[in-house]
Amino acid sequence: MTAKRSDLKRQLLEQARKRTTPRTMPHATANAASSSPGNDSTSPVPERFTRFDAHPGYQQLAMLRQGAEQLGLKDPFFKVHEGIAGATSVIQGQPCINFASYNYLGYSGDPRVNQAACEAVTRYGSSVSASRVVSGERPIHRELEHAIAKAYQVDDAVAFVSGHATNVSTLGYLLGPKDLVLHDEYIHNSSLVGAQLSGAKRMSFSHNDPDALDTLLSRHRHQFERVIVVIEGLYSMDGDIPDLPRFIELKKRHQVWLMVDEAHSFGVMGHNGLGLHEYFAIDPRDVDIWMGTMSKTLSGCGGYIAGTKALVETLRYFAPGFLYSVGMPAQVAAPSLKVLALMQQEPERVEKLHSISRYFLQQAKKHGMDTGHSIGAAVVPIIVGSSPLAAHLSHTLLEQHHINVQPILYPAVPEKSARLRFFLAYDHTQAHIDQTLEALATLLAQAQS
Repeated sequence: MTAKRSDLKRQLLEQARKRTTPRTMPHATANAASSSPGNDSTSPVPERFTRFDAHPGYQQLAMLRQGAEQLGLKDPFFKVHEGIAGATSVIQGQPCINFASYNYLGYSGDPRVNQAACEAVTRYGSSVSASRVVSGERPIHRELEHAIAKAYQVDDAVAFVSGHATNVSTLGYLLGPKDLVLHDEYIHNSSLVGAQLSGAKRMSFSHNDPDALDTLLSRHRHQFERVIVVIEGLYSMDGDIPDLPRFIELKKRHQVWLMVDEAHSFGVMGHNGLGLHEYFAIDPRDVDIWMGTMSKTLSGCGGYIAGTKALVETLRYFAPGFLYSVGMPAQVAAPSLKVLALMQQEPERVEKLHSISRYFLQQAKKHGMDTGHSIGAAVVPIIVGSSPLAAHLSHTLLEQHHINVQPILYPAVPEKSARLRFFLAYDHTQAHIDQTLEALATLLAQAQS
């Protein structure tokens, strides 16, 4: 990278760090500064409070786009897939190898899953039109929830229409100002928003560090009523997993709730893809709250909470994101229900996913690539340490080699951790992997020369 490009990169990062919402009006008199904007109906309101293009978020976006243009980079986001996205896809009319589908077991687009959706929409229509509590309940909702509960060997489950809203609404309702949320520093945004909504005190602990959590619990547990620990089953940025038995030991000793977000681990971890409880061979009831999404392995949309009857009933009747939201359309619920049945019949898909994931990790390491802490289970990052480089690699791989992989840039990760993030699917082949890593190795060598 030339000195000019490096200087521009530093300027962009510094501007992003300094982005703040203005709190006072410049050039205002002492009198005006003591009044809230708009209190005096004769005083004009500054445009930055009335224009969306003056909003700090839009200004940051414009600044980043301008910087990317000066670096010769194109926006790597919102790529349009023109058909079923799995191990391969079609983008801009061009077939490509695809590492951004999350379609871990290849069931999204499977004819049997499609047929289940068609039959459901024919029977129940395209919308249930209302909250399930008033008039949106359909038999397929409870069938899906019972199947999820069976997979986790717990009392019951409740399905939300949005995965993000599942965490927001669950944490937002269950916790309050006298409570504490302790979470892994890499936890998903949905859990952070839920914790903020609850009004509970929030603290993070070092990634996958139960000793750090133990220290926080020893120091703070007695100051709060309810305390919940939130971790993920498979971290989508790094492809690593928590030491679940150790976290269970801590939750029991300190008398707190443990919540595990299985958005990426269900369908991936364990011999049959049943998630972290199967992988570690633990009693699922030792985890208080199991959360997951239906948009990835389960090939639908929405999220779920699984656990005790008391937990599920409480959320079903009082969690705002469930109570006041429309019920899941039948044709969205049906694919997930069908996939849960197919997973029991076809465990070989999970084994093939494990095999191709291990192969990717092994081959990437042979090329000398930095795969971070990935264990080689569906998610493998290639850390390149520069946001402009990650964006450039993503663009060049697609344009020149017809390989689709998304970059993860600052501030989503620290600048030194900017990366390409590869999501493996059961129908990727060794030829896909070899072609991809050879192309990437060549591009990285060129960037370093």
